[in-house]
Amino acid sequence: MTPPRMVFLGFGKYARADKIYALEPLVGDERGGGKRTRVWIEGIAAAVVASRTERTILHDMGHESGDSVVLDQALDLAERLAAAAEEGRVDLGDLGRRARRVLAATARSSEAEQLF
Repeated sequence: MTPPRMVFLGFGKYARADKIYALEPLVGDERGGGKRTRVWIEGIAAAVVASRTERTILHDMGHESGDSVVLDQALDLAERLAAAAEEGRVDLGDLGRRARRVLAATARSSEAEQLF
């Protein structure tokens, strides 16, 4: 029997995957600054605020949902770009590296596309 896996919630917070029973994405003014999702964990009275999206947490719990991790990375990149643009401090080098990582995660290898 394998022990329950731990799920990283961000900022040093972890929870056992089998103890998480609800996830709620934060929206509007609640979201931002490392706040993405409310996580309800068995045995803890109040919800824990996670810095990761609900899709990423679900993925780590073992619930596969296609390209959700890539989508989360792309959304994070867009959020960082928007915040940096508002502050007038856009680090094109950093954004370029992040964009290349997201694109690399979606690239298909030429071997996989060959039929024969």
